[in-house]
Amino acid sequence: MKVSRRTLLGASALGTAAIAAPWVARAQSAEFTYKYANNLPVAHPMNQRAKEMADAIKAETNGRVEIQIFPSNQLGSDTDMLSQLRSGGIEFFTLSGLILSTLVPAASINGIGFAFPDYPSVWKAMDGDLGQYVRNQIAKANLVAMDKIWDNGFRQTTSSTKPIQGPEDLKGFKIRVPVSPLWTSMYKAFDSAPASINFSEVYTALQTKVVDGQENPLAIIATAKLYEVQKYCSLTNHMWDGFWFLANRRAWERLPENLRTVVAKHVNAAGVKEREDVAQLNAGLQKELTDKGMVINQPKPDAFRDKLRAAGFYAEWKGKYGDEAWSILEKYTGKLS
Repeated sequence: MKVSRRTLLGASALGTAAIAAPWVARAQSAEFTYKYANNLPVAHPMNQRAKEMADAIKAETNGRVEIQIFPSNQLGSDTDMLSQLRSGGIEFFTLSGLILSTLVPAASINGIGFAFPDYPSVWKAMDGDLGQYVRNQIAKANLVAMDKIWDNGFRQTTSSTKPIQGPEDLKGFKIRVPVSPLWTSMYKAFDSAPASINFSEVYTALQTKVVDGQENPLAIIATAKLYEVQKYCSLTNHMWDGFWFLANRRAWERLPENLRTVVAKHVNAAGVKEREDVAQLNAGLQKELTDKGMVINQPKPDAFRDKLRAAGFYAEWKGKYGDEAWSILEKYTGKLS
């Protein structure tokens, strides 16, 4: 399956009501009808693969399990949907570990700045001991995380004033960051001027020069048309972020074990396919953004890491996550602190 930037843009431009109908499978005689909610456009690989997943689950369970898909924040904000998941209002939800950390602090550890150099190191960690550690912490919050985390992509840095070639270019740089201590802490370590601004206000903040730049995965840079107000895109790969496929524990345990096995198998298989789709999508987006007039460069991560180390960033977060979690992280990233 190929998802182009044009398809992604087209779907994101549609209203919520317009995309609801094809994605909600109407339950007829299903024994278990479960809602799955997410915050991404209907044409994003996540929802394309989730549709295949839901169809495969329905087929293999002979119609006993029906999954209704609600994309594009149809059921509320991430915070709203997390509350619904915990209360049982929805049964499945995909959420960034960086946001899940408000409930499960360890869930943001994959977002430590400049920890992962590439995708192979990410998947070794998240399919290995680091992912298992985080899933164990999620379980303590009475949620179930499927084995395979889905991809949101590496985050990149855009600017209206200059390309970001090294950490010195971030000194005094006015950058929008999500409302999260991990981001603020990292950019303060770079002597930047981070401003916590909700994403809905980012385009205007860039347009009016409240901030000079921002950071996000390429797909978001494209769908939000940030190329209209940003000249440079530096492929800093400074954070990797993924989506945990979460289940309400009570709803999950209501399924007989044989049905849980089928559901988990198809959810995890869809997650692996979505990873491949996102990598393909991002590769195509580099050309699309260049065609839109952005100047793209790819700085080396070593100097950024050195700056964070010298500023005490890694030591600070090692203290917050604890020695056990940090040692598992460094098993895959090499020595950070």
